[in-house]
Amino acid sequence: MPSTKIVSVATLIWLLGVAVATGQTQGGNPHTGNEAAIKAGMALFRFRCADCHGMDAKGVRGPDLTQIWASGRTDEGLFGTVRNGVSGTEMPAVDPRTSDDEVWKILAYLRTLAAPTLTDQVAGNADNGERVFRAQCAGCHRVKGRGGRLGPDLSRVGNARTRPMLVRRIRGAVEDSLSGYEPVTITTKNGQTIQGVKKNEDLTSVQIMDTRERIQGYLRSDVRNVENPTKSAMPAFGPDRLSESDLNDVLSYLSTLKGFDPSAPK
Repeated sequence: MPSTKIVSVATLIWLLGVAVATGQTQGGNPHTGNEAAIKAGMALFRFRCADCHGMDAKGVRGPDLTQIWASGRTDEGLFGTVRNGVSGTEMPAVDPRTSDDEVWKILAYLRTLAAPTLTDQVAGNADNGERVFRAQCAGCHRVKGRGGRLGPDLSRVGNARTRPMLVRRIRGAVEDSLSGYEPVTITTKNGQTIQGVKKNEDLTSVQIMDTRERIQGYLRSDVRNVENPTKSAMPAFGPDRLSESDLNDVLSYLSTLKGFDPSAPK
Protein backbone atom coordinates (compact mmCIF):
# COMPACT_ATOMS: atom_id res chain seq x y z
CA MET A 1 0.00 0.00 0.00
CA PRO A 2 2.71 2.59 0.88
CA SER A 3 4.53 1.91 -2.40
CA THR A 4 1.29 2.42 -4.34
CA LYS A 5 0.83 5.85 -2.71
CA ILE A 6 4.39 6.82 -3.53
CA VAL A 7 3.91 5.87 -7.19
CA SER A 8 0.60 7.78 -7.33
CA VAL A 9 2.16 10.96 -5.93
CA ALA A 10 5.09 10.70 -8.31
CA THR A 11 2.74 10.19 -11.22
CA LEU A 12 0.70 13.22 -10.18
CA ILE A 13 3.81 15.40 -9.99
CA TRP A 14 4.86 14.18 -13.46
CA LEU A 15 1.42 14.95 -14.90
CA LEU A 16 1.44 18.43 -13.42
CA GLY A 17 4.86 19.04 -14.96
CA VAL A 18 3.59 17.97 -18.36
CA ALA A 19 0.54 20.21 -18.00
CA VAL A 20 2.66 23.27 -17.28
CA ALA A 21 5.09 22.50 -20.09
CA THR A 22 2.33 22.03 -22.66
CA GLY A 23 0.12 24.92 -21.58
CA GLN A 24 -2.63 22.66 -20.24
CA THR A 25 -3.34 24.60 -17.07
CA GLN A 26 -6.67 25.43 -15.51
CA GLY A 27 -5.53 28.36 -13.38
CA GLY A 28 -4.41 30.83 -16.02
CA ASN A 29 -0.91 31.69 -17.16
CA PRO A 30 1.79 29.79 -15.22
CA HIS A 31 4.26 32.65 -15.85
CA THR A 32 2.20 35.59 -14.60
CA GLY A 33 4.44 37.78 -12.41
CA ASN A 34 7.59 35.77 -13.19
CA GLU A 35 10.19 38.43 -14.00
CA ALA A 36 12.50 36.13 -15.98
CA ALA A 37 9.62 34.69 -18.01
CA ILE A 38 8.23 38.17 -18.71
CA LYS A 39 11.62 39.32 -19.98
CA ALA A 40 11.82 36.29 -22.26
CA GLY A 41 8.25 36.96 -23.42
CA MET A 42 9.16 40.53 -24.34
CA ALA A 43 12.00 39.30 -26.56
CA LEU A 44 9.72 36.71 -28.19
CA PHE A 45 6.97 39.28 -28.78
CA ARG A 46 9.31 41.80 -30.37
CA PHE A 47 10.77 39.16 -32.65
CA ARG A 48 7.55 37.38 -33.67
CA CYS A 49 4.66 39.84 -33.19
CA ALA A 50 5.84 43.46 -33.33
CA ASP A 51 5.68 43.77 -37.12
CA CYS A 52 1.87 43.71 -36.91
CA HIS A 53 1.17 44.82 -33.35
CA GLY A 54 3.96 47.37 -32.82
CA MET A 55 6.90 47.37 -30.43
CA ASP A 56 4.62 48.89 -27.78
CA ALA A 57 1.81 46.39 -28.61
CA LYS A 58 -0.57 49.27 -29.39
CA GLY A 59 -1.17 48.15 -32.94
CA VAL A 60 0.11 48.80 -36.46
CA ARG A 61 -1.56 46.49 -38.95
CA GLY A 62 -2.82 44.31 -36.11
CA PRO A 63 -4.94 45.44 -33.14
CA ASP A 64 -3.92 47.16 -29.92
CA LEU A 65 -3.03 44.33 -27.53
CA THR A 66 -2.91 46.50 -24.43
CA GLN A 67 -6.72 46.47 -24.40
CA ILE A 68 -7.41 42.74 -24.76
CA TRP A 69 -7.91 41.96 -21.06
CA ALA A 70 -10.01 45.10 -20.56
CA SER A 71 -12.37 43.77 -23.24
CA GLY A 72 -13.07 40.62 -21.19
CA ARG A 73 -10.68 38.08 -22.73
CA THR A 74 -9.15 35.36 -20.56
CA ASP A 75 -5.64 33.92 -20.46
CA GLU A 76 -6.90 30.60 -21.78
CA GLY A 77 -8.86 32.20 -24.63
CA LEU A 78 -5.88 34.33 -25.66
CA PHE A 79 -3.59 31.31 -25.53
CA GLY A 80 -5.89 29.58 -28.03
CA THR A 81 -5.92 32.66 -30.28
CA VAL A 82 -2.13 32.85 -30.41
CA ARG A 83 -1.68 29.10 -30.75
CA ASN A 84 -4.33 28.57 -33.45
CA GLY A 85 -4.77 31.97 -35.11
CA VAL A 86 -8.14 33.45 -36.11
CA SER A 87 -9.79 32.04 -39.21
CA GLY A 88 -10.74 34.64 -41.83
CA THR A 89 -8.37 37.31 -40.48
CA GLU A 90 -4.71 38.26 -40.85
CA MET A 91 -3.95 36.65 -37.48
CA PRO A 92 -2.04 33.42 -38.26
CA ALA A 93 -1.39 30.50 -35.99
CA VAL A 94 1.92 30.82 -34.18
CA ASP A 95 4.88 29.04 -35.75
CA PRO A 96 4.62 25.31 -34.88
CA ARG A 97 8.20 25.50 -33.63
CA THR A 98 7.06 27.91 -30.91
CA SER A 99 6.37 25.91 -27.78
CA ASP A 100 3.28 26.37 -25.63
CA ASP A 101 5.57 27.55 -22.84
CA GLU A 102 6.85 30.36 -25.10
CA VAL A 103 3.26 31.38 -25.92
CA TRP A 104 2.53 31.69 -22.20
CA LYS A 105 5.64 33.84 -21.76
CA ILE A 106 4.49 36.19 -24.53
CA LEU A 107 1.12 36.51 -22.84
CA ALA A 108 2.77 37.09 -19.44
CA TYR A 109 4.68 39.99 -20.99
CA LEU A 110 1.53 41.42 -22.63
CA ARG A 111 -0.24 41.25 -19.29
CA THR A 112 2.29 43.78 -17.95
CA LEU A 113 1.23 46.22 -20.69
CA ALA A 114 -2.51 45.77 -20.14
CA ALA A 115 -4.65 48.87 -19.79
CA PRO A 116 -6.94 49.12 -16.76
CA THR A 117 -10.28 47.35 -17.04
CA LEU A 118 -12.82 49.58 -18.76
CA THR A 119 -15.60 50.68 -16.42
CA ASP A 120 -17.39 53.26 -18.54
CA GLN A 121 -19.58 52.16 -21.42
CA VAL A 122 -19.31 54.03 -24.70
CA ALA A 123 -21.99 56.72 -24.70
CA GLY A 124 -24.58 56.16 -27.37
CA ASN A 125 -27.46 54.07 -28.61
CA ALA A 126 -26.17 50.80 -30.04
CA ASP A 127 -29.43 50.05 -31.86
CA ASN A 128 -29.33 53.36 -33.70
CA GLY A 129 -25.61 52.85 -34.25
CA GLU A 130 -26.32 49.60 -36.05
CA ARG A 131 -28.87 51.37 -38.28
CA VAL A 132 -26.34 54.10 -39.11
CA PHE A 133 -23.66 51.47 -39.74
CA ARG A 134 -25.93 49.55 -42.13
CA ALA A 135 -26.74 52.74 -44.02
CA GLN A 136 -23.24 54.22 -44.25
CA CYS A 137 -20.67 51.48 -43.65
CA ALA A 138 -22.07 48.07 -44.60
CA GLY A 139 -21.49 48.70 -48.31
CA CYS A 140 -17.80 47.99 -47.66
CA HIS A 141 -17.64 46.21 -44.29
CA ARG A 142 -19.14 42.89 -43.24
CA VAL A 143 -20.42 42.04 -39.79
CA LYS A 144 -21.42 38.47 -38.98
CA GLY A 145 -21.79 37.53 -42.64
CA ARG A 146 -23.69 40.63 -43.79
CA GLY A 147 -22.26 43.55 -45.75
CA GLY A 148 -19.60 44.30 -48.34
CA ARG A 149 -16.10 42.93 -48.80
CA LEU A 150 -14.10 45.94 -49.99
CA GLY A 151 -13.13 46.76 -46.40
CA PRO A 152 -12.07 44.55 -43.49
CA ASP A 153 -14.60 42.36 -41.70
CA LEU A 154 -15.56 44.14 -38.46
CA SER A 155 -17.19 41.24 -36.63
CA ARG A 156 -14.45 41.33 -33.95
CA VAL A 157 -13.66 45.06 -33.96
CA GLY A 158 -14.95 45.50 -30.40
CA ASN A 159 -12.02 43.36 -29.23
CA ALA A 160 -9.49 44.65 -31.73
CA ARG A 161 -9.71 48.46 -31.67
CA THR A 162 -9.96 51.07 -28.93
CA ARG A 163 -12.47 53.91 -29.06
CA PRO A 164 -9.79 56.56 -29.86
CA MET A 165 -8.44 54.44 -32.73
CA LEU A 166 -11.96 53.91 -34.14
CA VAL A 167 -12.65 57.64 -33.97
CA ARG A 168 -9.43 58.36 -35.85
CA ARG A 169 -10.29 55.78 -38.50
CA ILE A 170 -13.84 57.02 -38.97
CA ARG A 171 -12.98 60.72 -38.98
CA GLY A 172 -10.14 60.11 -41.45
CA ALA A 173 -7.05 60.90 -39.37
CA VAL A 174 -5.45 57.53 -40.29
CA GLU A 175 -4.63 57.03 -43.95
CA ASP A 176 -2.84 53.68 -44.04
CA SER A 177 -4.54 50.49 -45.25
CA LEU A 178 -4.44 46.89 -44.11
CA SER A 179 -2.81 44.35 -46.40
CA GLY A 180 -5.42 43.09 -48.86
CA TYR A 181 -7.36 46.36 -48.75
CA GLU A 182 -4.91 48.85 -50.29
CA PRO A 183 -6.56 51.02 -52.97
CA VAL A 184 -5.48 50.43 -56.55
CA THR A 185 -6.39 51.92 -59.93
CA ILE A 186 -5.76 50.00 -63.14
CA THR A 187 -5.60 51.93 -66.42
CA THR A 188 -6.01 49.72 -69.47
CA LYS A 189 -4.30 50.38 -72.79
CA ASN A 190 -7.55 51.81 -74.22
CA GLY A 191 -7.77 54.32 -71.34
CA GLN A 192 -10.40 52.59 -69.20
CA THR A 193 -9.85 52.88 -65.43
CA ILE A 194 -10.81 50.17 -62.95
CA GLN A 195 -10.73 50.96 -59.24
CA GLY A 196 -10.71 48.56 -56.35
CA VAL A 197 -8.54 47.09 -53.60
CA LYS A 198 -5.43 45.04 -54.17
CA LYS A 199 -5.59 41.38 -53.20
CA ASN A 200 -2.33 40.04 -54.58
CA GLU A 201 0.51 41.02 -56.89
CA ASP A 202 3.87 39.91 -58.24
CA LEU A 203 6.34 41.21 -60.80
CA THR A 204 4.14 40.29 -63.77
CA SER A 205 0.55 40.56 -62.56
CA VAL A 206 -1.85 42.13 -60.08
CA GLN A 207 -5.11 40.80 -58.66
CA ILE A 208 -7.78 43.18 -57.41
CA MET A 209 -11.34 43.24 -56.14
CA ASP A 210 -13.13 45.93 -58.12
CA THR A 211 -15.86 48.17 -56.73
CA ARG A 212 -18.46 45.59 -57.79
CA GLU A 213 -16.62 43.03 -55.62
CA ARG A 214 -15.41 41.02 -58.60
CA ILE A 215 -11.95 39.47 -58.40
CA GLN A 216 -10.02 40.55 -61.49
CA GLY A 217 -6.50 39.63 -62.58
CA TYR A 218 -4.34 41.75 -64.91
CA LEU A 219 -1.00 41.15 -66.52
CA ARG A 220 1.16 44.24 -66.14
CA SER A 221 2.16 43.94 -69.79
CA ASP A 222 -1.51 44.24 -70.83
CA VAL A 223 -2.28 47.48 -68.99
CA ARG A 224 -1.00 51.02 -69.31
CA ASN A 225 -0.56 51.74 -65.61
CA VAL A 226 -1.07 50.34 -62.11
CA GLU A 227 -1.46 53.15 -59.59
CA ASN A 228 -1.16 52.54 -55.87
CA PRO A 229 -2.56 55.55 -53.97
CA THR A 230 -1.17 55.93 -50.47
CA LYS A 231 -4.43 57.26 -49.02
CA SER A 232 -6.85 54.70 -47.61
CA ALA A 233 -9.83 53.73 -49.73
CA MET A 234 -12.04 54.48 -46.71
CA PRO A 235 -13.55 57.97 -46.96
CA ALA A 236 -13.40 60.39 -44.06
CA PHE A 237 -16.67 60.73 -42.15
CA GLY A 238 -16.48 64.31 -40.91
CA PRO A 239 -19.15 65.98 -38.75
CA ASP A 240 -20.97 67.12 -41.89
CA ARG A 241 -21.38 63.47 -42.88
CA LEU A 242 -21.64 61.81 -39.47
CA SER A 243 -22.80 63.87 -36.50
CA GLU A 244 -21.20 63.50 -33.07
CA SER A 245 -24.41 61.88 -31.81
CA ASP A 246 -24.45 59.32 -34.63
CA LEU A 247 -20.71 58.74 -34.19
CA ASN A 248 -21.27 57.89 -30.51
CA ASP A 249 -24.07 55.54 -31.49
CA VAL A 250 -21.89 53.80 -34.10
CA LEU A 251 -19.05 53.45 -31.57
CA SER A 252 -21.47 51.95 -29.07
CA TYR A 253 -22.57 49.41 -31.68
CA LEU A 254 -19.00 48.60 -32.74
CA SER A 255 -18.03 48.01 -29.10
CA THR A 256 -20.51 45.10 -29.02
CA LEU A 257 -18.83 43.32 -31.95
CA LYS A 258 -16.52 40.82 -30.29
CA GLY A 259 -16.84 37.83 -32.60
CA PHE A 260 -17.17 34.39 -31.08
CA ASP A 261 -14.94 33.59 -28.13
CA PRO A 262 -16.20 30.77 -25.91
CA SER A 263 -13.85 31.90 -23.15
CA ALA A 264 -15.22 35.45 -22.98
CA PRO A 265 -17.99 36.19 -20.48
CA LYS A 266 -21.44 36.58 -21.99
